Amino acid sequence: MKILAIDTTASPVSAALLEDGRLRGEFYLNIKTTHSQTLMPIVSSLLKSSAVDVNDIDIFAVNAGPGSFTGVRIGVASVKGMAMPLDKPCAAVSTLEAMAYTMPYENSIICAVMDARCQQVYNALFRMNNGVPERLTEDRAMSIEQLGKELKQYNETIMLTGDGAELCTKSFSNFDNVRLVPENIRFQHAYGTALAAMKMADENRLCSSDELMPIYLRLPQAERELKARLAKQQ
Repeated sequence: MKILAIDTTASPVSAALLEDGRLRGEFYLNIKTTHSQTLMPIVSSLLKSSAVDVNDIDIFAVNAGPGSFTGVRIGVASVKGMAMPLDKPCAAVSTLEAMAYTMPYENSIICAVMDARCQQVYNALFRMNNGVPERLTEDRAMSIEQLGKELKQYNETIMLTGDGAELCTKSFSNFDNVRLVPENIRFQHAYGTALAAMKMADENRLCSSDELMPIYLRLPQAERELKARLAKQQ
């Protein structure tokens, strides 16, 4: 089984090819060029370098959210565009869960955090169990202060990962059990997306390209500001 996975939910962009559980190749960039310019060239380069035709892909996987609203839409639209003509199944992967899949830390709490701006984060907590993340919470949007209060209940080592990890580390400087994941595995990687998609396939949780939709935990900023203005006018 071949899985092509992509991630465009934050500043980095990546694509990975998993074949029967083995990473066949991965391309990763963390530059300031927009994902609409970089994603499809790296997907094409990955397939060409791996000697795999897009028609041979069995599952198309994408981090469908949470994340940057524009980035999430680019990723989902790209996977739809590849999967629909081939009538292939898709995996709508949680970005936070995908990050947990790349963590090598057993006996630790994995705290996946993405910067949601305005001192808020997208977050989920996991405990690693033989290399597989076990969910402790659902994906949610919350303030860094709220997250800090929740983490106080855990005595285990807490590993912070994601593009909001460094921001949280500054706020949690008085926590003795909080650690920052090294930068080379801290950010989203499509390899984790592919691993999560493989488990979703085993559990019959795939969807069609028509059913594939972005996962938003809160309204875009423009809509939030509009609702605030309308509320003031009432």
